[in-house]
Amino acid sequence: MTIKNNIILVTGAAGYIGSHICAALLSEKYSVLAVDNLSNSSLEAIRRAERCGDGKIDFHQIDLGDRPALDRLLQAHSVDAVIHCAGLKNMNESVQQPLRYFHNNVSATVTLLQALQQHGVRNFVFSSSAAVYGAPAAVPIAETAALRASNPYSQSKLMAEQVLADLGAADSSWAIGVLRYFNPVGAHVSGIMGEASRTMANNLLPAMARVASGQQAMLPIFGGDYPTADGTGVRDYIHVTDVADAHIAALRYLFGNRRGFTVNLGTGRGYSVLEMLDAFEAVSVRRIPYEIRARRAADTASCYADPAQASRLLGWRASKGLADMCADHWRWHSENPQGYGDN
Repeated sequence: MTIKNNIILVTGAAGYIGSHICAALLSEKYSVLAVDNLSNSSLEAIRRAERCGDGKIDFHQIDLGDRPALDRLLQAHSVDAVIHCAGLKNMNESVQQPLRYFHNNVSATVTLLQALQQHGVRNFVFSSSAAVYGAPAAVPIAETAALRASNPYSQSKLMAEQVLADLGAADSSWAIGVLRYFNPVGAHVSGIMGEASRTMANNLLPAMARVASGQQAMLPIFGGDYPTADGTGVRDYIHVTDVADAHIAALRYLFGNRRGFTVNLGTGRGYSVLEMLDAFEAVSVRRIPYEIRARRAADTASCYADPAQASRLLGWRASKGLADMCADHWRWHSENPQGYGDN
């Protein structure tokens, strides 16, 4: 299929992953139509993405629950495909605010899909999560593994996947790609674009960076008695620019094959918390004090991907290693200790 207008709509475009995708799209000479409600992101991320991708982004501040606004946008622009990154992503917060998560991650997705269907847009890439696997029975995790979503966040991702599966089954004109991210980390190699939310990121690398820079006294490590090599949890960390590149590969597959797919985005290698800490100390040349605490209820011992299907279908594989992930995140944090300055 030949794309007509070279216009890609990115939702959640000002977020961590969305902004890196926008930069990658610009680098590949796509026209980027960006949407974000800026509830947990910054317009400065769009400006930085333009610098990183050497192009201009057509940005619109829209909430995906606003159907009239979506209709006006899609009436004015002939969109070839959508990359849907918008959504809430804090597992612990989702337990406290389940309705908010189901509204943002499921209901808004349905509203978006209804608008796209009315305006004839049928190519769709969805940002899902390895959280849909829950506590895996075995690792590495293939796409055929049991789906055991265990909290409102992961359940919302799985619900959205089911909506997409049913839509694709009902209407063969849709081509839908589902990308299950493992643990995106790092930042753009330039150091000008990275992870910055309006609420303090509680994931591992941002927390390590805060400790290394003196913004936080010590790193809490939840669980030191797992059945792993050093007792700490093992995860598959993937560089955010590798994640962005996977979306370019996904678009090419959808445009060329007009068939849907579901793939894992991971490196296929797990690192423990203490291995990550050692790597981050090496690149930052800073000591990171830590404290072992009790396990969290939703955590599991080991979780890493089998990425073979992404390689086979999309011709994509992760290219950046652990040293790159840590060095790029530390560069971003060192040069932008307050994120984009408006968080």
